[in-house]
Amino acid sequence: MLWETLSATRDLGRLHDLASVLARYGFGDLIRRLGMAPALERAGKVVPLERLNDLVALPPPERVRRAFEEMGPTFVKLGQVLATRVDLFTPEWIAEFEKLQNKVPPVPFEQVRAQLEEDLGAPPGAVFAMFDPEPIAAASIAQVYRARLHSGEAVAVKVRRPGIKPLVEADMRLLHRLAEAIESESPELARFQPRALVRQLQASLARELDLAAECRNAERIAASFADEPALLVPTVHWQWTSERVNVQALIDGIPLSDIDAIEAAGGDRCAIARLGAQAELKMLFADGFFHADPHPGNVFWLPGDRLALIDFGMVGRLSPARRAQMVELLDGLVRRDAEPVADVLLDWTTDAGVDAEAIAQRVDAFIDRYHGVPLKDLHLGGMMGEITALLREYRLALPPDLAMMIKVLVTLEGIGRKLDPDFDMAGEAAPFLQRAMLARYSPFAIARRGRRAAADTIGLLAALPTELRHLLRMARRGRMNVNLDVERLEKFGQRVEHSANRLAMSAVIAALIVGSSIVMTVPGGPTLLGLPFFGLLGFVGAVLGSLWLLVSIRRSGGGR
Repeated sequence: MLWETLSATRDLGRLHDLASVLARYGFGDLIRRLGMAPALERAGKVVPLERLNDLVALPPPERVRRAFEEMGPTFVKLGQVLATRVDLFTPEWIAEFEKLQNKVPPVPFEQVRAQLEEDLGAPPGAVFAMFDPEPIAAASIAQVYRARLHSGEAVAVKVRRPGIKPLVEADMRLLHRLAEAIESESPELARFQPRALVRQLQASLARELDLAAECRNAERIAASFADEPALLVPTVHWQWTSERVNVQALIDGIPLSDIDAIEAAGGDRCAIARLGAQAELKMLFADGFFHADPHPGNVFWLPGDRLALIDFGMVGRLSPARRAQMVELLDGLVRRDAEPVADVLLDWTTDAGVDAEAIAQRVDAFIDRYHGVPLKDLHLGGMMGEITALLREYRLALPPDLAMMIKVLVTLEGIGRKLDPDFDMAGEAAPFLQRAMLARYSPFAIARRGRRAAADTIGLLAALPTELRHLLRMARRGRMNVNLDVERLEKFGQRVEHSANRLAMSAVIAALIVGSSIVMTVPGGPTLLGLPFFGLLGFVGAVLGSLWLLVSIRRSGGGR
């Protein structure tokens, strides 16, 4: 079992802690099936698998979510990653995973002080004119303090939790082994692509553990909206920013989650919904670099109906090819045209065994329901939800970047409709989709793709003589290998193997008959029914082997 190959004994303690939490929430059977309990018992650590309590009566999504909360920051982040996988999990699971918003009790400042002084190069009281040791926000990776510079500017000081990195590294080692165990031991869970999910989690955690990377993301998005005064991204103070701490301008606004406070302050809910949607759509379709966690707690309303974005630890990137596919998909949904939608879904599919015709028919029937529906009445998020439900039905998984993008679109429409019940997400998206389509098929874009294709072709032709010379040299030296993967040859090999097995069984049967005949002529020894016992036993074995051989030949088609 994979758990027996733990690279370091220090991981056994952490594995015991995780297995104990899983057992408390009623996942003892999973622990047994994955071989975690036997490995821990051999290491002298026992997990009480049989203990039952009221937690087992909770619905499975809630049990998993609460277990993740107890298992610590890595698993909280895992739940947040799973919340983006609308292509793999049903809405009730997504709703539970979305509750994992990293709200945890803060670490006392005395445990943070030494690390913070090392990163700042001086005590906080010397660097800042004022530093409040009570955090204003605490998450599983970092916590935030209010401070004021000597210039008078209010800032937010974000500090990574001490000791968090070794814990995350140990968890990732265990998660990689867990993913391998699930794929080999649990076929019903293997369809969730655990190894791919763990790789996605590792990439996300690597970005979030580096607080300087978060600031680079913030500046990249700020540069994109430099000409948009209604959208604010906090200024970064790089002289005090590093991997474990960052200092940014403090946003003093009202979070979008507090709609009543926004209304009381005179905010225009309709204008706010449109501004937020247009900002995220620009990031998605124009920039290809977007804020991937736009929940209401990360977006603030400012006087004058402006918006401020914070927390750029989780971002998404879309290549031009991915953006083109997504534009075609959404454009097809907005125009109620089934063909491009089906084409894009089939392009995303890597499973050769998928029923392409069935998917195309289902998409056509799905789109047909929306013919004649006014654009303002289209719920783009709901349509995307139905598309992902179709993907789940056919057990198709999206690439992680696209799954994250779809989740952002669904979240965006949900926030917009909370602010403005008449919010028209499809109408807001239509101009961006049209501009993206025009840009893709403009003469300049076509000429650029043509130049790239021509350059690739010329490069291939230029390299052809060298490649042919290398091929001929290998052939002369006898080092050329030809690998064939032909299904008929594989079946032929299986038939040869079956025939060899039958021949071997025939030889064994013949040997039993000859040996038993010799034993029958030898006097003495135990008897049964007046016949030598061992000779009779040999004949019985020969009869049973002959029956097996006849049945095997008959099942294979009479030996044809």
